[in-house]
Amino acid sequence: MATRKDDPVNVEFETRAKNLLKGELKRQGITYAQLAKKLAAIGVQDNERNLNNKISRGGFTAAFLLQCLDAIGSSSLRLSD
Repeated sequence: MATRKDDPVNVEFETRAKNLLKGELKRQGITYAQLAKKLAAIGVQDNERNLNNKISRGGFTAAFLLQCLDAIGSSSLRLSD
């Protein structure tokens, strides 16, 4: 049985994914506008507003997370404190 979008487990992991990506962007001092340009450089077209909305919701794909990490040059990601 597939899990529902509003399932507390999904919400928890989406929040973790969102916070991981936001934290990495903040650590590197990269804005959503800069992220949009960096993503465009690897062939991913998205604008600042869409990135803000997508990341704020947290419901993005693993592929999107990896694209962002690749675009900003992150070679590792810390999953917990």
